[in-house]
Amino acid sequence: MSMYRQNPFSDITPVVKNILILNVLFFIASIVIPKINDILPVYYPASPFFRPWQIISYMFMHANFMHILSNMLGLIFIGPILEQTFGQQRFFNYYFITGIGALALQFGVQAIEVYNITGSVRIPESFSPHNMADATTLQGIYGAATMGASGSIFGLLIAIFLLYPNLEVYLYLTPVKIKYVVPIYLAFEIFGGLRPTPGDSVAHFAHLGGALFGFILIKLWGYKN
Repeated sequence: MSMYRQNPFSDITPVVKNILILNVLFFIASIVIPKINDILPVYYPASPFFRPWQIISYMFMHANFMHILSNMLGLIFIGPILEQTFGQQRFFNYYFITGIGALALQFGVQAIEVYNITGSVRIPESFSPHNMADATTLQGIYGAATMGASGSIFGLLIAIFLLYPNLEVYLYLTPVKIKYVVPIYLAFEIFGGLRPTPGDSVAHFAHLGGALFGFILIKLWGYKN
């Protein structure tokens, strides 16, 4: 008797599937063509490395396997529910708007940091840092890239929190409702953004920006749980 095996991707909705495929292709390309790791992640707009297309391309770039794995698992688990709720076009819009919104908040925070050091949102030509800490901060803002789908994934998290708060997920084999998990997760991101630890390369404010813009969209569109 022949055995029937269901395609594990058969329940993934079309937009989620296409976004997943694009992320995997970009990740493979980043390994095969290392140079794209310099031009597709996004830099602070005043940085000499910034290019306009990075506002979109950064969402498909990931630093390593665990980075893309965690984001794509979030997309696979949450995305289909929201795509069925919103419809394909609105889900597509939601995903990319929250990704761009994540970047907007990240840029805003970086601009404030640059302004506090230099008195401008970009480094004046004649400016010289007053101390090593300021120089390190400016170098990090201008020279470090932001990458990953995390901003959009946090947009999905806030949507599932607002629309399906009693949906349960399993943490260490224990069922826990989304309405308890997401606020704790966001609290860690707020703490990480306000009290960064040395060597922390996570763009906490980009995560929060994705959640913020997701919250705004859900309210503007009039969805309720």
